[in-house]
Amino acid sequence: MGTLTPNFRGDVALVTGAAAGIGREIVRALCHAGAKVHGFDIAPIEPAAFELEPDVLEPVLHAVDVRDSEAVEREVEQVVRGEGTIDLLVNCAGITRDRALWNLEDEAWQSVIDVNLTGAWRVLRAVARTMRERGFGRIVQISSINGLRGRFGQSNYSASKAGLIGLTRSAARELGPRGITVNAVAPGMVDTQMSRDLPPRVLQRSVEETALGRLGRPVDVSNAVLFLLSEEAAHITGTVLCVDGGQLA
Repeated sequence: MGTLTPNFRGDVALVTGAAAGIGREIVRALCHAGAKVHGFDIAPIEPAAFELEPDVLEPVLHAVDVRDSEAVEREVEQVVRGEGTIDLLVNCAGITRDRALWNLEDEAWQSVIDVNLTGAWRVLRAVARTMRERGFGRIVQISSINGLRGRFGQSNYSASKAGLIGLTRSAARELGPRGITVNAVAPGMVDTQMSRDLPPRVLQRSVEETALGRLGRPVDVSNAVLFLLSEEAAHITGTVLCVDGGQLA
């Protein structure tokens, strides 16, 4: 079986939502691929949590709330000042506040939109400036298959992830002339702590939806992300890559 092993040595990467689940696995994969990685997350995390090999450079972690524009601008500027540039961006920060829409309170709606969509836009806006100056960049945004379909109890989450796809495609148009690609990955149900907190019947229904008969793993998503960040995907932009085991098949 052939393998694709991207090499990101010399590249500076920024990953939001770095502390857990898919974001943590993306940080880990980029570190092992040689990138100098900076991670943004509201939650504190120690480098040891990434379980890196002894000779792998540890990520630099920043406590950042993506709902705070000033904090995002300040920390992105700090990364650029220290590293000289940001080559790769993965917007992975996300939350859920599931409830049927008639029981959904304003705070539950707004908080999901603020983190999942507006937070991604804030980081993208800040990073796009330095990428445009350099004339190069690779951006991947983590959406969801529930941004491509409806899901009971997730009107806020589905709306945020659908909006993220629209943002991705518009950004691809705006940034493409400067040599910057912008794509989205849409995972199905992935085996993370967030999914383990769901009722067992919900997890079982998701498994039954798949063609492969299992939930995704964080590494399944990180593999797709690294491909879209790599030079092998240099002519791919404005697309949505589903990593769902066939849930939408």
